[in-house]
Amino acid sequence: MRTVAVTGGASGIGQATCEVLAAKGWKVVVLDVNAAGAREVAERIGGVAYALDVGDEQAVEAVAAKVEREVGPVHGLVNSAGILSSPVPPEELPMAEWDRVVHINQRGTYVTSLAFGLRMKARGGGAIVNIASITAWRSVPLHSYAVTKTAIISITRNLAAEWGPSQVRVNSVSPGFTRSPALQAKLDSGERDASALERATALRRLMEPEESAYAIAFLLSDEAAGITGIDIPVDGGWLAAQSWASYPRIRGDWP
Repeated sequence: MRTVAVTGGASGIGQATCEVLAAKGWKVVVLDVNAAGAREVAERIGGVAYALDVGDEQAVEAVAAKVEREVGPVHGLVNSAGILSSPVPPEELPMAEWDRVVHINQRGTYVTSLAFGLRMKARGGGAIVNIASITAWRSVPLHSYAVTKTAIISITRNLAAEWGPSQVRVNSVSPGFTRSPALQAKLDSGERDASALERATALRRLMEPEESAYAIAFLLSDEAAGITGIDIPVDGGWLAAQSWASYPRIRGDWP
């Protein structure tokens, strides 16, 4: 049985990924700053849980070593831990918030990839999937979050080329607007409008966490053995459909 570690595994896409991978026969290590939530997910799927703040570089290295010592070699890593930012103009975005988002999303993905990926490199194989975002593909009023997700795609490509000779594959998935607890909170508060998000996609609906989880599972699998350095959008056609809003008379259903 192969082992996979999932950061941010206590909720949202991370939790869905843990569930999907467990159902596919992986031994799942659930990593999350929410220790109680990680334990709950791990107990339900027959995995193991460790508390982890990806913003703490020393803690990341310590947990990676502990997982390999107590559970065994990690064959797969999913970097799903991340935080959102406020959709505000640059002058209204505090630099402290900008720094925090970059520290967790971008730096956290990088240091976690190093902690687990260098061990994969030494063994001569493994697979990493990073969670980026469709906000990396377009301009959006998320002046810290989108920057980090663009950087994650660059990190993915760079590490894929760096570690390819050691048979360590590195890919990313870019979810669209996904009905995660974080987005649901913004919908409930009125900060985001579900109908507007749905109308902006080709499929006219929000994504579900499991839909990204299945793409992640594929990239970790042997079926994707020849795939590295790519990003797969799981966005319901948001990227494909955006330009159609410029032709309202052709597509009268666009906002």
